[in-house]
Amino acid sequence: MNSPLAFSFPLLLLLLFFFLSSIPSVSTISPHAKKQPPNGMLPSEAETLFKIMDSMSSDQSWRVSYPNPCKPGSSWPGIECKQGNDGYLHVTRLDFGTRPNPTCKKTATFPYQIFSLPYLQSVFFFNCFTHTKTTLSVSADRLYNSSLQQLSLRSNPALVGPIPPQISSLKFLQILTLSQNRLNGQIPVKIFSLNSLVHLDLSYNLLAGTIPVQVGDLRNLVGLDLSYNSLTGSIPSTIGQLGMLQKLDLSSNSLTGSIPDSIEKLSLLAFMALSNNKLTGNFPKGLAKLQSLQYFLMDDNPMFIPLPVEFGILVKLQELRLANSGYSGSIPPSFSQLNNLSTLSLQNNRLTGEIPVVFGSLSHIYHLNLSRNFLDGVVPFNSSFLKRLGRNLDLSGNPGLCLNPAEAHGVKIGIGVSICGSNKNGSLIKPVKKSQAPRGLQKSFSLFPALGAFALHYMLFPV
Repeated sequence: MNSPLAFSFPLLLLLLFFFLSSIPSVSTISPHAKKQPPNGMLPSEAETLFKIMDSMSSDQSWRVSYPNPCKPGSSWPGIECKQGNDGYLHVTRLDFGTRPNPTCKKTATFPYQIFSLPYLQSVFFFNCFTHTKTTLSVSADRLYNSSLQQLSLRSNPALVGPIPPQISSLKFLQILTLSQNRLNGQIPVKIFSLNSLVHLDLSYNLLAGTIPVQVGDLRNLVGLDLSYNSLTGSIPSTIGQLGMLQKLDLSSNSLTGSIPDSIEKLSLLAFMALSNNKLTGNFPKGLAKLQSLQYFLMDDNPMFIPLPVEFGILVKLQELRLANSGYSGSIPPSFSQLNNLSTLSLQNNRLTGEIPVVFGSLSHIYHLNLSRNFLDGVVPFNSSFLKRLGRNLDLSGNPGLCLNPAEAHGVKIGIGVSICGSNKNGSLIKPVKKSQAPRGLQKSFSLFPALGAFALHYMLFPV
C-alpha cells in the first residue's frame, strides 16, 4: 500500500515548478521603467557647443582636451552646467573674453549657435570681437526656444551694425547689456516689448534717433543706461511709468527740451545722470518728491536759470553736479541741509553772493568745487575744514572771495583765493568788484573722482 507522502511529493514538485515559472526574470525590465540618469550631455547639444568653441577660441583643442564639457571635475573654463529633468547635463552659462575664461581669437564672430542651446540662461562676451567685423543679425525662429535670461556683449570694437529687432523674441530676457561696442542705427521699438527686462544698457555706442516713447512699457526696469550715444529729441514723458527704476543714465547725448514733470513719479530713483546734453528750461515742479535720489549729475547743459531750492529737500543726496550750465543767483541756503553730501560741483556758472556759512558744517563733504563763478565775501570755512578737504576744495576764479587770515594759518594747500587784508608784500587786498570779475563760461572738466557714483553704477547695473 502506497504511503500518502509518496503520493503528495511529486505533486508538490509540480506545484513548485509552476510557481517559479510564473515569477518574471530579473533581467527583464519593463519599457516603462525609469531610466538611470545618463550623467552626460545630449550628443546634439555637445556638438553645438564644440562648434561654438571652435569658432570663438583657439586656446586649445576643445574636442580633445575636454571631450565631456560638462563632466564634473573636468568641465571647461567659462562654462556652467546643470542637470535637467531629463537626467542630462545642459549648458546654462558661457563666458568668453578674459582669463580664466576662454579668450577669443582674431577671427571670432558672433556665434548665433548660442540660441540653439535650449537651456542656456546667461552668456557673456567681453572684448571678444576686436578685429573681424561682425553683427548681431539673427533670425527670429532661432530665438523662440531660447531660455536666455542674460545677454552681455561689452567692449567689442568690431561689433557693428544695428540692434536687431528680433532680440524681442527672447521672452525670458532680464538683462541686456550691449555696451562699449560700435552698434549704430536707431533703438528698435520692439526691444521695449521685453516685459521681463530688469536692466537695459546700450551705452557707449553710435546709436542715433530719439528715445522711443515705448520705453515706458518696461514696467519691471530697474536700470536704464543709454549714455554716450548720439540720441536726439526730448526725454519722453513715458519715462515716468517706470515705477521700479533706480538708475537712469542719459548723459553724453544731444537731448533737448526739459526734464519731464512725470519724472517725479520715480520714487525709487537713486541715480540720475543727464550731463553733457542740450537740456534747458526749469526743473520739474515735483523735483522734491525724488526722496530716494542719492546721485544727481547734470553738468554741461545750457540751463541759465537760478539753482532750484528744492535740491535742499533731497536729504539723501550724496553727489550733486551742476557745473558749466549757466546757473545764476545765489547758492540757496537750503543746500546746507544736505548733510549726506560728499560731492558738490558748481564750477563754471554765474553764481553770485556769499558761500552759505553752514557749508562748513557739512561733515560728509569731501569734494567741493565752486570755482569760476562770481562769489564774494569771506570764505566761511575754518582751518580744520580746509585741511580735511585739501586739494579737493577749489574756490579759484572768484576774485571777490578772500580767506580769513586766522583760518589760513597752517593751511599749506592753496584753495585758489587770497588772504583777506594783505598780499605777500604786505599791501592791502580788497575783494574785486563783481564788475571786474571775468565773464563767460569756461569749459572744463572736474578733476574730482566720482567714486561713489561709479560704485552705485555697478551695483545697480551689473554687466
